[in-house]
Amino acid sequence: MSADEAAEILSIDGREVRVTHPGKLYFSQQVRVTKLDLVRYYLSVAPGALQGIRDRPVVLKRFVNGAEAEPFYQKRAPSDRPAWMRSVTLSFPSGRTAEEIVVDDAAGLAWIVNLGCMELHPHPVRTGDLDHPDELRVDLDPIPGVGWDDVRRVAMEVKAQLEEVGLRGWPKTSGSRGMHVNVRIEPRWTFTEVRRAAIALSRAVERRVPQLASSKWWKEERHGVFLDYNQNAKDRTTCSAYSVRPLPDARVSTPLEWDEVMQCDPAEFTIFTVPKRFAAKGDPHAAMDEHAGSLEALLELAARDEAAGLGDAPWPPHFRKMEGEAPRVAPSRAKKKSAADGDAQSDAPKRRQSKMPLLVIANSTKKDEALAGLERWKAKYPEAAALLAVDDVLVDSMRGSSSTWTRIRVNLRHVPEAIRPTQETPDPDDDPTRKWREWRAAGGDAPEWPRRSRKKKE
Repeated sequence: MSADEAAEILSIDGREVRVTHPGKLYFSQQVRVTKLDLVRYYLSVAPGALQGIRDRPVVLKRFVNGAEAEPFYQKRAPSDRPAWMRSVTLSFPSGRTAEEIVVDDAAGLAWIVNLGCMELHPHPVRTGDLDHPDELRVDLDPIPGVGWDDVRRVAMEVKAQLEEVGLRGWPKTSGSRGMHVNVRIEPRWTFTEVRRAAIALSRAVERRVPQLASSKWWKEERHGVFLDYNQNAKDRTTCSAYSVRPLPDARVSTPLEWDEVMQCDPAEFTIFTVPKRFAAKGDPHAAMDEHAGSLEALLELAARDEAAGLGDAPWPPHFRKMEGEAPRVAPSRAKKKSAADGDAQSDAPKRRQSKMPLLVIANSTKKDEALAGLERWKAKYPEAAALLAVDDVLVDSMRGSSSTWTRIRVNLRHVPEAIRPTQETPDPDDDPTRKWREWRAAGGDAPEWPRRSRKKKE
């Protein structure tokens, strides 16, 4: 691509949007998609895409070097935005504030896509009331080795449970391995209350199909399909409808009718097929705003759970400790600490008592480098590596304030103690949040949350 490639000027509903580097490839491995192709895709489904983001603050997740490169999150609205682009000031759990972009129309949609925003990440609030969400989000996240059939079956249980409490769910593929179910609600409850309702829903679905669904936050305790209730915590966003995901086939997070869920294949929905589907069928979620429901029944269910001894569930790690929250430590680490404390008070010989023996193998801001570290560990310990099940390798996408990084752990539960490797310094060991976590452990003054440098922008 020539550095001086002419920009493409699009006229959209009377507004001009400048698309810089229109021929720049955003996908190149399995399919070829340019930036201009991406903009035109979003314009072809604009009524549906705007249904999920209009009048909402949007986090800009920018893939400035395409789908095959690392993105970064930009909360603050660019200073050089057009005069017709709105913004609104949000406050976050950290106490900081940020002025975020609000997209109202197709021109605004094209403008943020030109910034590299392949995915659309709106907050679950409207600009008129930033403290009371109007959407509860159910994120179905299968653990490694769990197939699409199980995801679909859990989605149907979510539908049934929602109907029992008088709510209507609107399903869509996540654009990856999972599924999302969005629920329009009356904006009467705080973020904390909405999250509490989501926990109750997750636990209820787990009780319906305990062999398939899990509400457990810690990955070492999960099985099947995890219902990620923490997507409803303040400052968390998920990709909205018609978002293009960074998979090699340019897959799209696609709204569905409920009668499509058990027959659909997420690979069918791509940047090439969804515009035709949209033109033929319209948007399955077009009527969502007409079906806002009440959380009262879910909150009553939460109260019954609490009375039965099920209190608050763990929050994301960067949130302050909440009242009533259990110790924020993985069960395996808590078990080790308990065993160590007991040994310190006894003359009995120390003995490994870890429930889930986990090793951290790699920390890196680049996923491919972390995966390369995992392969080096497997080559170093082939006997242990050969005994790992698919879900014994935990690849965690860790989110900071402006970027994601990758942590890889292995669970040695299937490896006999006699041949279990011990914890070594991860390779690589590039954890951008270490300083911040050390501060939390020491109780000192808060440093700035680590931010990655942004060397290449458009």
